[in-house]
Amino acid sequence: MTTTAPEFSSPFMDQLRDLLRWRRDVRHFRPDPVPEAVLDELLRTACLAPSVGLSEPWRFVRVDDPARRAAVRADFTRCNAAALADRDGPDALRYARLKLAGLDDAPHHVAVFSHPDPAQGRGLGRATMPQTTTWSTVMAIHTFWLAATAAGVGVGWVSIIDPDRIAAVLEMDPALELVAYLCVGYPAAPASTPELERRGWERRAPERRQWVRR
Repeated sequence: MTTTAPEFSSPFMDQLRDLLRWRRDVRHFRPDPVPEAVLDELLRTACLAPSVGLSEPWRFVRVDDPARRAAVRADFTRCNAAALADRDGPDALRYARLKLAGLDDAPHHVAVFSHPDPAQGRGLGRATMPQTTTWSTVMAIHTFWLAATAAGVGVGWVSIIDPDRIAAVLEMDPALELVAYLCVGYPAAPASTPELERRGWERRAPERRQWVRR
């Protein structure tokens, strides 16, 4: 067991900021697969994430079966059409031009589920804020994402899907909740700015970088 905390140098901190800057929600992927050893290491790194009560509520699921992938793609198409129908005017045109999923191109699909009340952790820290299990799973997803970026691997989060239908497609335990459906692979064109910003959909808000004081 390590008893002395490591010291992180100024160059390392600069690299950490670069990692955060280059972590993008990737939508365009190369078709070549990521080596299994790299994927396994990303999963091991993701499991270093903090979790409430050390509950580790996440479940990472590789979706390799073509029929299940096709069902996920069909659900995305249905949900995306409904989302487009709710928009009108210029906003609808901008939305229609966005490529909002890498489902067709990404060589790997990963569904991430969370157990809302796992036995592990024995309920510590969840009595008044039970949603902390979901937040813990999001932390694991973010850790996976940062590790992937450091390895040159892209990740895209597909959220325009029906979580209950996807859980049924994957035949998961009904006690688990779908938190994320991720496309994983080597990015076709790495970028240090969000695609939505490059396409004029939204901009970062500088005021978010300031403390709110009470």
